[in-house]
Amino acid sequence: MKKRRAIYPGTFDPITYGHIDLIQRAARIFDEVLVAVADNRGKVPFFSVPERLEMIRRAVRAVPNVQVDCFDDLMVNYAKRKKIPVVIRGLRMVSDFEYEFQMALTNRTLNRAIETLFLMPSEQYSFLSSSLVKELARLDADISAFAPGFVEKKLKEKLRAPGRGALKRRTG
Repeated sequence: MKKRRAIYPGTFDPITYGHIDLIQRAARIFDEVLVAVADNRGKVPFFSVPERLEMIRRAVRAVPNVQVDCFDDLMVNYAKRKKIPVVIRGLRMVSDFEYEFQMALTNRTLNRAIETLFLMPSEQYSFLSSSLVKELARLDADISAFAPGFVEKKLKEKLRAPGRGALKRRTG
């Protein structure tokens, strides 16, 4: 019997409880879920690809049908190489819809064999983003409701590193 496989691509910079929620939901639907970290050279991530991979692996280690990998080319090409026909994307708010719809149609144009499945996170994560978590950590807020403790620890370690300190205060 053919296994139902899906890919959940993203930057995961860092992984949050919202991401973990979607991974767990996808893992209940599919036999195999590949969480794929995008190595987007157009962005300057807070964490390196190896750091993000390690955090994701730690976050999903209790979910047996999840694998973690990275890619640095078009996601549809990567999915095709891996023989994965379904892309998982999260929709938090209406504001996500336009971008995700555009990406899904673009991916369909590039590869008609790949379908996009949109999942909504649990209500408590519907506003959550990696950017928000990083901003809260920069401001020394408690992020334990938004990301695992090991993510908070890594964020705080990075923020203490030279050149990564607290936000500069705006003047004027």
